[in-house]
Amino acid sequence: MPFDRSIKIAPSILAADFANFGAEVRAVEAQGADWIHIDVMDGHFVPNLTFGPPMVKALRKHVSTVMDVHLMISPVDAYIDAYADAGADVLTAHVEAGPHIHRTLQAIRGAGMKAGVALNPGTPASSIAHVLDMCDLVCVMTVNPGFGGQSFIDMTSKIDTLRKMIGDREVHIEIDGGVDAKTAPLVARAGADVLVAGSAVFRGGSVDDPAPYGENIRAIRASVEA
Repeated sequence: MPFDRSIKIAPSILAADFANFGAEVRAVEAQGADWIHIDVMDGHFVPNLTFGPPMVKALRKHVSTVMDVHLMISPVDAYIDAYADAGADVLTAHVEAGPHIHRTLQAIRGAGMKAGVALNPGTPASSIAHVLDMCDLVCVMTVNPGFGGQSFIDMTSKIDTLRKMIGDREVHIEIDGGVDAKTAPLVARAGADVLVAGSAVFRGGSVDDPAPYGENIRAIRASVEA
């Protein structure tokens, strides 16, 4: 997983057909997805429940790009090894999910994965100033976590602050929530390079008709390059 700051589109399978996840992953990759984003929710840290390590492990054989696993759970540390075994390439934990984010990031890297840290909309960039050297990715939430399809919350000033804080470190800035062809240029200009998009990618398509997935991905990418 070599580092680069080019724009990467990471479809969130939370917006895919739950009964056909494997085929959906293969279809969206074939249509131009750079990463596959998997949202894990526990019904405790966030008000929704999705899936855990067994589902992530089952998906691994369908993902040929980067498997980007976003844990919206608390606690995190007890499950790190399970997600490493499931095949996650990047594992992201929320700074708000526990009292020891330094230990969590250390454990994620120790388990052989890239370490991500996520910030909710109300959490300042300064909260991770002392752990940036342990991060491979910072995920800026542009919705309150828990559900797909929410409206974008403008966090461009936070993204800009993080970009300056990161400097020349090899750390991705990922945006999660309400990303589409209208909001993507805003976050990309501020310094983001990984764009998570759910409904904006999967809208209008299906496994039987995946062409709209490609059209949606290209529209997001073109909006950033315009």
